[in-house]
Amino acid sequence: MMQLETERLILRPWSEEDAEDLYFYAKDDRVGPAAGWQPHTSVENSREIIRTVLSAPESYAMVLKSTGRPVGCAGIMMAPQGNRDMGEGEAEIGYWIGVPYWGQGLTPEAVRRLIERCFEELNCTALWCAYFDGNEKSRRAMEKCGFRYHHTVEDCPTLLGDSRVEHVCRLAKEEWQETARPVS
Repeated sequence: MMQLETERLILRPWSEEDAEDLYFYAKDDRVGPAAGWQPHTSVENSREIIRTVLSAPESYAMVLKSTGRPVGCAGIMMAPQGNRDMGEGEAEIGYWIGVPYWGQGLTPEAVRRLIERCFEELNCTALWCAYFDGNEKSRRAMEKCGFRYHHTVEDCPTLLGDSRVEHVCRLAKEEWQETARPVS
């Protein structure tokens, strides 16, 4: 079982036992809709999401070391998965974190570890990350991790059945190597 660590987090695969914790954070309508997905409707709904969506390779529960409980999610989608038209050796990083943990730097901490994994262990050449217009918290997390604005998609469909303006950012391995600092 792949497990990654940072100073305050353990990134590990989701398990069905995490369904209650996942539901607690993913039911909040400030979380999912900002990322383009429906708030979870029940613990069973969260358990099903764990079985289907969050069981994908490189999908991690962001677990606080201090409590041993998941508070968010971060993952890597290698080409050809993901929402981008990516070249070989490229990947997309996605993430969200529960509202009580907003503004504590946990998301950039997790994303930096995933970036390190992508470039040092998975031999990626470039990474993509995106946020919907107005999601300033997500934009700031990307900037803190070295992602740079690349382009805007005016009419990006979401899992909510609407379309939004999406801003796409990119980080090339060379750019990361110039500024990389050890995560742990």
